[in-house]
Amino acid sequence: MSELPPGLHRRRFLIGAVGVGAGAALTACTSNEAPAPAGGNPSANVAPAAGDNAAPGAPVTIGFSAPAADHGWIAAIAKNAEAQAKQYSDVTFEPVNPTNDIAQQIAAVDTLINKKVSALVILPNDGSQLTSLGRKAMDAGIPVVNLDRIFDSPLAYRTWIGGDNYGMGVSAGSYIGERLKAAGVANPVIGEIAGIDNLPLTQQRSQGFKDALSSFGFAVGPRQAADFTAQGGQRVTANLLQAAPKLDAVWNHDDDQGVGVLAAIGQAGRSEFFMVGGAGSANAMRDIKADNTVLKATVTYSPSMASSAIALARLIAQNKGMGDLVEKEVPASITLASATITKDNVDTYMALGFES
Repeated sequence: MSELPPGLHRRRFLIGAVGVGAGAALTACTSNEAPAPAGGNPSANVAPAAGDNAAPGAPVTIGFSAPAADHGWIAAIAKNAEAQAKQYSDVTFEPVNPTNDIAQQIAAVDTLINKKVSALVILPNDGSQLTSLGRKAMDAGIPVVNLDRIFDSPLAYRTWIGGDNYGMGVSAGSYIGERLKAAGVANPVIGEIAGIDNLPLTQQRSQGFKDALSSFGFAVGPRQAADFTAQGGQRVTANLLQAAPKLDAVWNHDDDQGVGVLAAIGQAGRSEFFMVGGAGSANAMRDIKADNTVLKATVTYSPSMASSAIALARLIAQNKGMGDLVEKEVPASITLASATITKDNVDTYMALGFES
């Protein structure tokens, strides 16, 4: 096995330990509700309102903007943000209309800046194109919590919180590599169904996947990029399957587009390989638990990050830090870990799932 790139040792430990430590910690940090019943419809995830920081403080208004909820993960982002804001009697939540039009998102957030809200939580349609908007808010004295898709400049946000895209690829590649090595497969054909190729997040996921596989002496085989939709996933998977008469494993970047990916696999009558998903949707977890499809695992990219973003925005607006840290200020950057969900630990994560 070749030398692992930086960070791979840590992430491989996550895969092995997730059923005991990381899984329990993730649930405890993001939800004060009982886990949803297996196969049920998980509710929004909220951080528990407990400890000194949860005591009512100065009233604050938190503005919120995100893309249109035409994707299960994005829908869960909005749901979680609203649910978290309701946990606090001192928070007024001001969401603007979700949109996939960048000009409209800029105009909507401008209204919040003009209202002089206490803080902003923004998941931009495109981080690069909305960087100047984040900078405008910060220059106006309004702290910005940049959610997931990062602005080009740290001057455009007070705190960034998001998932580990590179880590998703590493987790997926490590699971696939370990499983194939254990099965004694010497020269596997490993497919990849990516998201939108011009997005940095897709590029990071693919790089992590490639790096992890290379540590086993494996390489990515046939690769197709979709568009994070079920329709796109079905279309490109049909093409990939037609071009690859034999596969040993496949990684699909996104569980929402995975609905179409699985449909195409079923239509083609293919079952000689196993698949790993991405993000951790509830329907993917139900499939993993039932163990009746090629989908055997998914790697997390939880929309519960929106709940945490609201909690952080409130702390920043009230000049508070995070209770369990020595520092008096909220950190400038928080990257969530990417864990691997399998049949063995799926019940631990079911409450964090979102419906595709």
